[in-house]
Amino acid sequence: MKREEFSKVSSATKHPARVALAIVKDKNDKYNMITLEWFMKTSIEPPMFAISIGHTRYSHECLQNFRFFNLCLPAKEMKEVSMICGTKSGRDIDKFEVTGVEWSAGRLAKLPILKDARANFECKVITQVRSGDHTIFVGEVKHSWLNVEKEVITVRDLA
Repeated sequence: MKREEFSKVSSATKHPARVALAIVKDKNDKYNMITLEWFMKTSIEPPMFAISIGHTRYSHECLQNFRFFNLCLPAKEMKEVSMICGTKSGRDIDKFEVTGVEWSAGRLAKLPILKDARANFECKVITQVRSGDHTIFVGEVKHSWLNVEKEVITVRDLA
């Protein structure tokens, strides 16, 4: 065992982490997707997820104005969508238009449910916590969707 810098140890131990997409809406009713590695279940009853988003991100701004998000677990076939949503800003492009992702309106806040994803969870933000240069948004799951024919994508799949 050797002592190392945090960033080196973190990078060396993150695989095979799942990837998620958070879907949010801005104050002009425009949808945005952001690729996330930092998310987790936080409660079984009621079901809840936490997502961590950097303060400078467009999706952070969106969540301050519209307190709902859909957490999507993309399928392996969604590699290109996941890459675009993790490298481009919704301030500059319409990620739904660019990726051509198929979706239908969800039940809770009408945010997109991605048809080719493994799973979608419709969440209402119930609290948030500042964590350094990120904010952790905790959302209670109100509706869940599953595509049994798909496998989830991992960080390793994006390499």
